[in-house]
Amino acid sequence: MAADVDLSRVRAVVAGERGLAVASTQRADGSVHNAIVNAGVTTHPLTGDEVVGYVALGRALKLRHLRSRPRMTMTWRVGFRWQSVEGAVTLIGPDDPLDGFDPARLPQLLRDVFLCTGATHDDWPTYDRVMVEERRCVVLLSPERVYGVG
Repeated sequence: MAADVDLSRVRAVVAGERGLAVASTQRADGSVHNAIVNAGVTTHPLTGDEVVGYVALGRALKLRHLRSRPRMTMTWRVGFRWQSVEGAVTLIGPDDPLDGFDPARLPQLLRDVFLCTGATHDDWPTYDRVMVEERRCVVLLSPERVYGVG
């Protein structure tokens, strides 16, 4: 993460729409693929750095893009306020093991990243089961550039 990156404004915008954001990845032909996700500011489980995170469906097209080209931009908008974050991506999931990360910690990491969006859940055992069934993956964006209005 760049030393001068401040995610406080991102946190404020995330709170306005429960983390609803546009996730932009790059296709093999260089064009941009956009998708709506729920994302927020969380802590990287290995470095302790503040990062942007969201939980992706295991078969998501975004994951295929990120496995080949691990960089993305995320943009949140609430009214006329918006914030974008650009940077490199780390994937952590059943199909994307990360050296140094104990896979037994994945269920809690999935919960933590889900909660950082402002979301809530009233049945964690069901949540955990669905995450396994759908081979969900945590996407962590290390901010290199943050910009926006408001």
